Amino acid sequence: MRVFTAKGFRTAVISDVAEALGLSHGAVYTYAESKHALLYLALMHELDPAAVQELEAPVATPHPDEIVDLVRKWAAREQILNELSDVLIRPVQTTENPVRLELETIVDQLYDFIERHRTTLQLVERCSAELPELAQWYFVESRRGMLARLGEFLTARIEARMLRPVPDVPVAARFIVETIAWFAMHRHGDADSAMLTDEDCRRTVHHLVPAAFLRAD
Repeated sequence: MRVFTAKGFRTAVISDVAEALGLSHGAVYTYAESKHALLYLALMHELDPAAVQELEAPVATPHPDEIVDLVRKWAAREQILNELSDVLIRPVQTTENPVRLELETIVDQLYDFIERHRTTLQLVERCSAELPELAQWYFVESRRGMLARLGEFLTARIEARMLRPVPDVPVAARFIVETIAWFAMHRHGDADSAMLTDEDCRRTVHHLVPAAFLRAD
């Protein structure tokens, strides 16, 4: 996982993995018969550890769709994503101050998911740029789908005068997701952010992101 995340799928080679493991180049092939098999094994180790024990060595080269199915099934099992989707498609409510709670729920659940699975998401994001089938799932089906639902949520609340107008809704949706993603995931690779604690980041994002959209009244 470290090798693929750092170098990407296309640039990484078997000898890079062998060196990281302290093995010879040839020894790696006793565990996985190709680079695609290594990626599949790395993802399964992270997403479904129990299933790794059922694999036979060397792990056979999977079809690209098998790699995508592994990630798709993992995402489907994540209850937090289902709960987040429920909030995003919920009709406009008229109870006292519901939109603040909705925004806080969106921020907290998305932050929690990204923070808990940041190593997996970094690996998938890094390799998606070089594997078309994975890119279709990650960028088109998942991320763009999430941004579209978030944009629909913002539009409905703005039209109901529950949130302040924004210059561009798609950009506003991207602002929310990327702000959360940077503090929950990407800052861990930034040496200049080492002094930021997890709790301080979480509390600040929880406070500031909803506040950016709430009406003054």
